Amino acid sequence: MNIALLTAAGSGSRMGQDIPKQFMNIDDCPVIIYTMQAFQHHPQIDAIAVICLQGWEVVLKAYASQYGITKLEYIFPGGDSNFHSIRNGLLGLQKCGISDDDIIVIQDGVRPLVSEDIISRNIETCKKYGYAVTGLLCKEVIMEYHADENNLSYLPIPRERLVRTQTPHTYKLGTILKAQQTAIDNKLEDTAASCQLVAQIGINNQHLVLGSEKNGLKLTNVEDIELFKALKHVSKAPWLK
Repeated sequence: MNIALLTAAGSGSRMGQDIPKQFMNIDDCPVIIYTMQAFQHHPQIDAIAVICLQGWEVVLKAYASQYGITKLEYIFPGGDSNFHSIRNGLLGLQKCGISDDDIIVIQDGVRPLVSEDIISRNIETCKKYGYAVTGLLCKEVIMEYHADENNLSYLPIPRERLVRTQTPHTYKLGTILKAQQTAIDNKLEDTAASCQLVAQIGINNQHLVLGSEKNGLKLTNVEDIELFKALKHVSKAPWLK
């Protein structure tokens, strides 16, 4: 089976709005529904699981019913960090009978522009290599920021070797649960993403799935909403190859 595991347990404080950003309506549709629709319509996704902000489960179910998200089968509570939220979801899936060999496509609930192609290549890459991480090679010059002095210094890594990670991050259930347990045993739980966690425990052969600038849009602040609306309504010019 291929299971989409969406993270939607954050409070969205940086957005500064009255409701969590994953439940905000943009063009008459909640953000989390946009993300769920990408997996609902993907032929290789068998089920959707959502790690939900506590107290919003009923709202999530109502939205799923309203917008025809029939693949939503599991809702799990969030934890006190990204790591523990994802762990709640993974352990929940295991308790529900999902096997260690089933593929889990972990996606930020507020990255609503994930494409069918990116999802497909994540599943294919995970099947072939065991790990798949979506990202883009850096085009920008990257420098190191020193917050205490508010200045920048040179980072001696060629930008061609640097990747801006996105989601999905895709693993077999047994693989990512084992990686999480290793991280717990070594007190490495303070990670921002599953790909970082897997790398920190010494696994250095995660395979890259090229993402896109659209897929890289994570709704974090008000400006991101404006970008999302613009990208959602734009179409490729017919003269472009």
